[in-house]
Amino acid sequence: MPVASVALKTVSLPEFGEPTVMPLVPRTTYEARIEALTARGTEAGFDAFVIYGDREHAANVAYLTGYDPRFEETLLIIVPGREPKLLVGNEGWGYAEICDGPYERILYQTFSLPAQPRDRSPALADILADCGLKAGRRIGAIGWKPFGAGDAGFGEMALDLPSFVADTLRTLAGDKSAGGAVMNAANLLMNPADGLRAINEADQLASFEFAATFSSQGLRNVLGGIEPGMSELQAARLMGINGLPQCCHLMLSAGKRAPYGLPSPRLDIIKRGDPVTMAYGLHGSLNARAGFLVEDAAELPRGINDYVEKLVAPYFSAVVDWYETVGIGVTGAALWNAVHERIGDPFFGISLNPGHLVHIDEWMHSPIFAGSDIRLKSGMALQVDIIPATGTDYFTTNIEDGIALANQPLREEIASRYPEAWRRIEARRAFMTDVLGIRLKPEVLPFSNIPAFLPPFWLSRNSAMAVARR
Repeated sequence: MPVASVALKTVSLPEFGEPTVMPLVPRTTYEARIEALTARGTEAGFDAFVIYGDREHAANVAYLTGYDPRFEETLLIIVPGREPKLLVGNEGWGYAEICDGPYERILYQTFSLPAQPRDRSPALADILADCGLKAGRRIGAIGWKPFGAGDAGFGEMALDLPSFVADTLRTLAGDKSAGGAVMNAANLLMNPADGLRAINEADQLASFEFAATFSSQGLRNVLGGIEPGMSELQAARLMGINGLPQCCHLMLSAGKRAPYGLPSPRLDIIKRGDPVTMAYGLHGSLNARAGFLVEDAAELPRGINDYVEKLVAPYFSAVVDWYETVGIGVTGAALWNAVHERIGDPFFGISLNPGHLVHIDEWMHSPIFAGSDIRLKSGMALQVDIIPATGTDYFTTNIEDGIALANQPLREEIASRYPEAWRRIEARRAFMTDVLGIRLKPEVLPFSNIPAFLPPFWLSRNSAMAVARR
């Protein structure tokens, strides 16, 4: 049943703590993932896979190997019956060794940065042929994006790999009449219904919770310490960036740039009354918040004193409905409807999916769209990501936090193997239920240290939205 009413309340946000144990995905899991991809590939008629990665698009290679390129491109070659081969440049060579994935390293210096040595590598075509790619093979190419019906004619033959890689693969595979083809196989990993990356093991979910704890705590630090007169860079420094790999640029902006959401912080001074937005994402997480740097509605810009009533309250009601709807077996359409029944009016400007799968990359794919019959499953990691873009002086309001869905056996495994993380998860559930009034299903595991915490007025440190009555 949809929530009846929400209101701005005095809310004491507990200290959920930060990790002292870092979950790691073991090599045996990477081996199992490669085996699973090979099995699916055989069913789909593929003879081999070539998985591409670079600094911005590392997730598919990292999922299969643990290796995330820092400067260069990389290729993972998987041919059944052979050891996987990982092609790296000069600077990836040593790093790939300590990543200790289930692969044999091969130096391909064209992947190196310009002007670095290129005196020890054969041609790409020769390397790929030695890896087992040859004419007549049906090769599954995986970059970072599957194409679909809405992509203006791009389909399974469209590749999102650099031309020098794609052209070489197509030449090696040969003429289609001989059975050779290079096809986009990203959906085998990324399809939101049954892609391999859509369902996560306990170790991977614990790793995501680890990341989300730090990224959400970073935003919590800003909410607790931001003051008028700070520069955006000073406010961002409050996040306590600790060096964990980021999945996107850090975002924090105030004033006229804030409605655009994506800008990085500058030396611009944040003034009392400014709108502010911020987001911080690590591999496995992203958290975001938006509001005004004021103590109460009287300090808001002229004409929007009803900011909470007109925008924030209906928005938070939609978020509550999302949280109370999400669960194992729920369709993506049910979540889409829960949000759009509340804030589907054009004023709110909800144009993107109200939630998506989160992984090493911030947005892997989304099962949440109008009419979606995709049912959510145990092991999925999701991000509530409902972004109003009013285009008016009302600016926006925002909650972006991660959760996981876990059936009882998976919950018991996480609790047994990662008790520290489990204590944080249980404390967050208790806060959302007992303080905010959000009724969560047992399988919903919150990963954020500011779980559903939405303060519209950032200088009123202990005021946030909560369910008022049902």
